[in-house]
Amino acid sequence: MRKTGISLVAAILLLAIIAGCGNKQENLSPKEVVIKLFGAMERNDRGAIPYLVNLAALMSNRDEDYALQSDTARVFHNPEDILDDLTGNGLTKTRWFAMQRVIGQTETVGDTAYVEVSFIDKQANIQYYNKFGLAKTGGIWKIFSFKTLSEAKK
Repeated sequence: MRKTGISLVAAILLLAIIAGCGNKQENLSPKEVVIKLFGAMERNDRGAIPYLVNLAALMSNRDEDYALQSDTARVFHNPEDILDDLTGNGLTKTRWFAMQRVIGQTETVGDTAYVEVSFIDKQANIQYYNKFGLAKTGGIWKIFSFKTLSEAKK
């Protein structure tokens, strides 16, 4: 009987720990998702990025390149190409992390949100103004777009 009681307590504690370590993604605001993306990129955490970014939506974007300073859009054929681009020596990571990043206001309309992100190239004296688009599905915000709205000399 004593073994059963200890086993029951251990099982309850294990379930509590698992529940506590559950998907905290549900509680993240759109701005927090963007901040976590930059952190995952900095750590080259390829496992975290798919929880923050809708890779299928990014693969379907064929109109513009989100790496900044590109004249033609790159086409990504699979999620691994995007993960390569956002980590390690990927073009987007290299360009974004060479600049100062400023995260601004969030605009939310229903299950869609836009987070202002500016990339400031101090050497070229240029600011790239972006709005990262996020969609909420199943209670979780994910980035579906890194749209650059303008490029301005400072």
